[in-house]
Amino acid sequence: MHDAGVLYVVPTPIGNMEDITLRALRVLAEVTLIAAEDTRSARHLLEHHRIRAPKLVSYFEGNEAARTDDLVARVRGGEHVALVSEAGMPGVSDPGARVIAAMRLAGQRVEVLPGASAAITALVGSGLPTERFLFIGFPSRQQGERQQTFGALRTDRATLILYEAPSRVGTTLADLAAALGGTRRAEVARELSKMFEERVAGTLEELATRYAETPPRGECVLVVAGASGDEDETPLDLEAEIKSRLARGERPKEIAAALALLTGKKRRELYQLAVALDGSAI
Repeated sequence: MHDAGVLYVVPTPIGNMEDITLRALRVLAEVTLIAAEDTRSARHLLEHHRIRAPKLVSYFEGNEAARTDDLVARVRGGEHVALVSEAGMPGVSDPGARVIAAMRLAGQRVEVLPGASAAITALVGSGLPTERFLFIGFPSRQQGERQQTFGALRTDRATLILYEAPSRVGTTLADLAAALGGTRRAEVARELSKMFEERVAGTLEELATRYAETPPRGECVLVVAGASGDEDETPLDLEAEIKSRLARGERPKEIAAALALLTGKKRRELYQLAVALDGSAI
């Protein structure tokens, strides 16, 4: 190990306990402190690999702001600190980005160890193109923000990777189908590297139907094919489209939700425009 203090960013297994590097095990055995998203899972990992646990402190969303200054001070003072999340790479949809940025800003050494990642594991196994991909992480639970995000991805040719809670997989797949097109190829990968690992491929429409009533079990990653290039990239005449939908009896709220998915524009702005056009037609 280095004489000066170092923050080691250590990825941990996403399921199978054997999926950890020899270097990661050595670092975890030699550091003086481990900052863990979940101290119980960290202790379980250490016990499994027969590593005598150093001092463990929690580092999660609720305390990362307060804990960051302490970790920077420890590394500045010469301590070797390991940062681990509950599973996978810290900082990727898990706490870690804040303390890494603070260490870099303070001029302290940061070493990131390579290792397990659910996003990359799901992508490579999906059979979808890997030349260019876009990691979305967990999509917002706010409907308007979700619609805006998905709508903006309609013509993006990158393969999309999303994390999602099992109870929300069906809803997210349906929203993606509405935004990107129901025939877009996709895969739901769950419980990766674990005993009951499963990969279910199909179109977004097929997968949305499959999981509409029966959510999958376990941790899930959604991988969605990018745009084919056949999607219509001609700018939509919003006023004409809204007037057409109003004439068909659609309400401003419904119109705003639908066009947010198609355009990626903010639902509130679309709603206000629809209301204005509806009022002008009266």
